Amino acid sequence: MNGVVTISGDPLTIEQVVAVADRRAEVRLGGGVAERMAPSRRVVDDALAAGDIVYGVTTGFGALAGTRVDPEMSAEMQLALLRSHAAGVGEPVSDQMVRAMLLLRARTLAQGHSGVRPLIVERIVEMLRRDLLPLVPGQGSVGASGDLAQFAHLALPLIGEGEVRSNGAVGPAADVLAALGLDPLVLEAKEGLSLLNGTEGMLAFLVLGVFRARRIARAADLACAMTVEAVLGSSRPFRADVHELRPHPGQAESARAIRDALEGSEIVASHRDDFIHAVQDAYSLRCAPQVHGAASDVLGFAETTARRELGAVVDNPIVFPETGEVVSAGNFHGEPLAFALDFTAIAVAELASISERRTDRILDPERSSGLPPFLATRPGLYSGYMLAQYTAAALVAENRILSHPASVDSVPTSGLQEDHVSMGWGAGRKLDQVLDNATRVVAVELICAAEGIDHRAPLRPGARTAVARDTVRGVVPRLDRDRPPGPDIEAVARLVEDGAFE
Repeated sequence: MNGVVTISGDPLTIEQVVAVADRRAEVRLGGGVAERMAPSRRVVDDALAAGDIVYGVTTGFGALAGTRVDPEMSAEMQLALLRSHAAGVGEPVSDQMVRAMLLLRARTLAQGHSGVRPLIVERIVEMLRRDLLPLVPGQGSVGASGDLAQFAHLALPLIGEGEVRSNGAVGPAADVLAALGLDPLVLEAKEGLSLLNGTEGMLAFLVLGVFRARRIARAADLACAMTVEAVLGSSRPFRADVHELRPHPGQAESARAIRDALEGSEIVASHRDDFIHAVQDAYSLRCAPQVHGAASDVLGFAETTARRELGAVVDNPIVFPETGEVVSAGNFHGEPLAFALDFTAIAVAELASISERRTDRILDPERSSGLPPFLATRPGLYSGYMLAQYTAAALVAENRILSHPASVDSVPTSGLQEDHVSMGWGAGRKLDQVLDNATRVVAVELICAAEGIDHRAPLRPGARTAVARDTVRGVVPRLDRDRPPGPDIEAVARLVEDGAFE
């Protein structure tokens, strides 16, 4: 998706967020946003003028919610809030994550239930337009009142503090803003709090993660079809009537994708009626639709969660302009996202796990239906792709550890006021690594399956598997003698990331 993404306060789509994160779409502020936001701002101003007790406006935060703050000190409190909450540590998150977080935060505030001025949203959109990216440390969130530390770092440049990346260079926000002629904002009541509360950090992980996971899943279907050809497997397990008897949608779709990829394959046709050859293929081949499909259905759940959250009000307290109420509640809690992130990591880890088993089968001369050991041109003198499978096995093992759910491991914070937290940010960090690992595992299978298919010449593969083989060959030549497989794996992994096998 290219073009323009408009911030109006209405829901965004997964594709829009990804397009902005990858800088393939410009962000603009929609007409009518100021009018949409004005009523909730009036409610906050009226509450402040009346001296009402409102969480985060005339009270402290977290366990200090019972501490009254003079309304005249409310603006200073918002400034102190951003500074005190900027406690993140570790390596910064990716630029894609920062863009997604800025976009999602702007949308949330533009809904008109946060009570902030339109100026805040305008400046966030301006930062996206100029690609001024706050440096956001990767560690320090428990996913409870949202990703507080990360959003404090995201918001500091609005007031001329913290650090930003501009044109590839990192510098103090004050200096960068001054060079661009942008004045730091002076926050008013509730605005610091509204810049911190919410689930958009976890949501950014989920939106970007499920998009990547879908590409891995589609590449895994194609890799499986290529492996079926490479090891002279059977196409019978992918028949539509088989999967109609167990009507899981992901299973049916995976079987269809594999079946379509094998259409017209001379390799498959060469032994289609040879029941002695393959009465039953190994599970990693004939059960691929059941495993891939189950993973796909989990991704469907995660996408549904993301779509709901892309239109949700997740601030606290929530301003109801219709009634003039400011209600402290719990929409900022990250549990729905934490579950979706954990489940996605488990599903993707399984896609990698079964892919590695298929790679091992291609390389094992006892189970590959006549392929040379490890696909080496001179076995013994050369080792072929032996160590590529080691790499895949190591990544699968790492994914098993990373698939332990973060969402079941609450650690209370803020003097037990926040006594149950989601750990959704940690789930997102883990998912990011699982996706990286799985991409490389599937890349290894694609490389080995392409080599195996070439060994079946002059028999031709199916039309789609032939295109996939040629795509691999565009960055990885045939293995005529040993060479370092690492660069080849990374090259094909980039193709998977870019959607070349969809």
